Amino acid sequence: MNEAIQGLLLPLLGTSIGAAAVLFVRTGIMERIGGYLADAAAGIMMAASVFSLLLPAMTEAQNNGVAPWIPSLFGFLLGAGLLMAWDRLSARIERSGSVSHSTRMLVLSVCLHNVPEGMAVGAAYAGLLSGQTSVTAMSAFALSLGIALQNLPEGAIISLPLSASGVGRGKAFLYGVLSGVSEPIAGTLTILLARFAVPALPWLLSFAAGAMAFVTGFELLPDAIQERPRAGLLCVLGGFLLMTAMDIFLG
Repeated sequence: MNEAIQGLLLPLLGTSIGAAAVLFVRTGIMERIGGYLADAAAGIMMAASVFSLLLPAMTEAQNNGVAPWIPSLFGFLLGAGLLMAWDRLSARIERSGSVSHSTRMLVLSVCLHNVPEGMAVGAAYAGLLSGQTSVTAMSAFALSLGIALQNLPEGAIISLPLSASGVGRGKAFLYGVLSGVSEPIAGTLTILLARFAVPALPWLLSFAAGAMAFVTGFELLPDAIQERPRAGLLCVLGGFLLMTAMDIFLG
């Protein structure tokens, strides 16, 4: 159980460290490196969605006597579809609101985007606690660590723009930290759900994989390709290899 608690809190720690950039890093410096961190995050999330979520989901479904493609396909599509619907809704609200309202929507958007990441960690540790899944302690930790690493730029993405808009550094840091609180909450709820419904694990893992894949493909990869065609792609590949290596050597 202690491992699960640590795993649930690790992504929040990553967000908090990223948000702390507003306290000691000059805005200009963070603007230069923030894009490359986001590119690496895209690669990390790509690898995590496949090796730490979809493949364990298929294995667990097979162990439960269910055709692996059913929860993997439909859970993945459901996760991606719900994130797509939220993205469209938040874009409409943001376009119709004021600048301050748009800032609040940015914080809310990051909070909701963190939900599937928290579910991913929670599902992994739920499988570990149940003893009926292929997810190992090291692979669950690798997933949690990978998400914590990709949360570093997310925390800064919240705190730095808030500070630039006139919000105090301390308050901007607090908003950045709060944007990551949804992750351990979602992870805890997922563990509680999975304890009473272990057959739901393949669906939860696949749902989280679909949501993460949408965030990666719709938000992170386009920026890497358009803004930094060569360097961005190298960062994406580096993040992918880093997460893959962690899954192999820690799993």
